[in-house]
Amino acid sequence: MSPDALTQCLECGLLQRNPPLPPGAILRCGRCGALLHRHRPQSLERTLALTLAGLILFLVAHSFPFLALELRGQVRATNLATGVIDLYREGMWELAGAVLFTSILAPGLQLCLLLLVLMPLWRGRLPAGFGRLFRQVKTLTPWGMMDVFMLGILVSTVKLADLAAIIPGPGLYAFALLILVLAAAQASLDPDIVWSSLPLPATARGALRPGAPTLACPICELVSPGDLPPDRWGHRHCPRCGARLHHRKPRSLQRTSALLLAAAILYVPANLLPIMQTTSLGRVQSDTILSGALYLLQSGMWPLALVVFVASILVPLLKILILVLLLVSIRWRWTWRPRDRTRLYRILELVGRWSMVDIFVVTILVALVQLGNVANVVAQSGAVFFAAVVVLTMLAAMSFDPRLIWDTQQETPDARSART
Repeated sequence: MSPDALTQCLECGLLQRNPPLPPGAILRCGRCGALLHRHRPQSLERTLALTLAGLILFLVAHSFPFLALELRGQVRATNLATGVIDLYREGMWELAGAVLFTSILAPGLQLCLLLLVLMPLWRGRLPAGFGRLFRQVKTLTPWGMMDVFMLGILVSTVKLADLAAIIPGPGLYAFALLILVLAAAQASLDPDIVWSSLPLPATARGALRPGAPTLACPICELVSPGDLPPDRWGHRHCPRCGARLHHRKPRSLQRTSALLLAAAILYVPANLLPIMQTTSLGRVQSDTILSGALYLLQSGMWPLALVVFVASILVPLLKILILVLLLVSIRWRWTWRPRDRTRLYRILELVGRWSMVDIFVVTILVALVQLGNVANVVAQSGAVFFAAVVVLTMLAAMSFDPRLIWDTQQETPDARSART
């Protein structure tokens, strides 16, 4: 059977047929229920138009004033990069780098890469490095957190409501529109249209032998024979997009365990140490993550307090505990409810990024509240520890291979090497 006629679920490893889909239809894995494909009509034209609109909004959001704070006749105007610059000047370069990448660089690069890929494709041309460019779009997607940044703006506005007046600028409105446009572009993009435009090498066009081992590309999802010739370093690469191929993620359990251990250790100082220090008319106050949620609750904003508590305290802890549960279940070869365990992993990947909301709140407050002796906000070491916890738990989820959950029913050489 041709490689294009097959698909392999990246969550349970089941090899199945890839039938043509009518417009708007979706294909789910018959074993674990994961979404495999979705047919999006007019995907190329719609995504290209939304990408162009997104780039324009991105430039507007960074070129015009974003937020301003007015207190006792003093006005502090900011743009999107102000908080990053202030964090760097305060010596918090780790925090500044994380905020810069997740709120500015990752979304901007994603839009630029989409334009570089979709524009030539729309004109019927394939530029050099086409596959490698589009491969990076999927890599950057989980790290773009503009929607989480917008929630941080809402929390910051509530915190400052009793202190000063917040004046939204044109950049903020462009930023809000940009979030919607980028979400629409991601929803309308059909990666199959892009990947199917790349010609397959002659070595990859042959039919797959029934029962023979296969390799599924984690990026373009092409199913290749398991005996692809390795390069001079012993690595096998996807014939279509060039991504490195493995039967299972190498040393998945070891990498996930190491990242989880580091996250669990840093979780303690992240919650005990203050994440910011506020000075107002000579009065100094240090806030932890929990005290910030309590302030919102005391201010009557209990829905927002609940969101912050769940995203910043509960989600990182549950993510660590659930990943530990999944690791133990694989080590001990549990056969208990593999579909539900796979669903747990899927949820973790979806919600983990929202824990960055407190980091963005600190960034926004540092950018806005710089009024000398009247009012001032400074980031503290707890914010660095907490950002590290969020990044480490996201990397741990990415390094975990959910197919190992299903391998426990039938031991394979690939599963055994991944567990040892």
